[in-house]
Amino acid sequence: MAMGQYIWQDREIRFDAQPRLLENRSGEFIIDSINSVEDTKGNNGMRGSLVVTNLRILWIAHKGKHNLSIGLKTVLNINIRKAKSKLRGPTQALYIMTQDANSRFEFIFTSLVKNSPRLFTTVQSVSRAYKTSSLYRDLKLRGSIIRDQQLILLPLEQVYNKIPDAWNLSSDQGNLGQFFITNVRLVWHANLAQNFNVSVPYMQMKHVRIRNSKFGKALVVETQPRCGGYILGFRLHPPERLETILKEICSLHKIFSVNPIFGVDFHEEESAPSLDALKVARVDDDVEIVDGDTNDAFAAYYAEGSNGSDNKEITFDNDIGLACEKLPDGWNMSSLWNVAGG
Repeated sequence: MAMGQYIWQDREIRFDAQPRLLENRSGEFIIDSINSVEDTKGNNGMRGSLVVTNLRILWIAHKGKHNLSIGLKTVLNINIRKAKSKLRGPTQALYIMTQDANSRFEFIFTSLVKNSPRLFTTVQSVSRAYKTSSLYRDLKLRGSIIRDQQLILLPLEQVYNKIPDAWNLSSDQGNLGQFFITNVRLVWHANLAQNFNVSVPYMQMKHVRIRNSKFGKALVVETQPRCGGYILGFRLHPPERLETILKEICSLHKIFSVNPIFGVDFHEEESAPSLDALKVARVDDDVEIVDGDTNDAFAAYYAEGSNGSDNKEITFDNDIGLACEKLPDGWNMSSLWNVAGG
């Protein structure tokens, strides 16, 4: 059975595409949209909008038909460097180096909003999230995906069926293992070697069918050419289960096609409160002053003549070797130093 159309949005670069190709496909959603961005490399001096989705980066000119669709899979690296913008002059710009098939492309985008880091932070964080979630989208051979004979689940992934006694027919004698069928992918691993495994996302399946092999009837999974065009064969025991498993995989693929999970998720951070919201009204302290006879050295020193209106007798203090005002009766310099020292 054919498994659906090829998903190109995250894997290709397209220039001046038709407007319908810029619309979100199923499972694609906008993460951020920045209104004033210049395409400094190819359309220097032209203002446009930069839209970041979970699959690609779009730049759409405000006037004319110029646009770019840059799949996140094609991004090699992202840097921030100086560039010469016709609209802002020399300024910091976002450099994106990409590769599509055998061609490399460099894109330079300049934010026309002063002191706004959104262009840099959004693109870098989304690209990082895309690269770290490749198991949702790419075929993986011999990965660290099994622990203690159990599949290590991805976020939002659910196991629908676990099938023991599944033989991988890649070698002459086959390898015994087990299948995991989830809402995102089909996974097989060998019983004797957990690192001998394969993970095939639904979005990379081209055909799934039952065919005859030298081992008898087998479930054959053919992947998209862009991910290697692999043909994987599996034999189940008993063979009568093949039809049931094929129907289950096809049914889950249809559900995935309607609402695919591409693995890039995001959460909006709460905006910082404004300065006015942080202001606290001034409240007078409700304090009652009570007279007492407490022998507090600092209170005694600062209480008398603190306003400088009294003329105190000047005496020489041997403890500090300096002349100072005469202390009240019962006090000496040593007691003051003891209080100051804690």
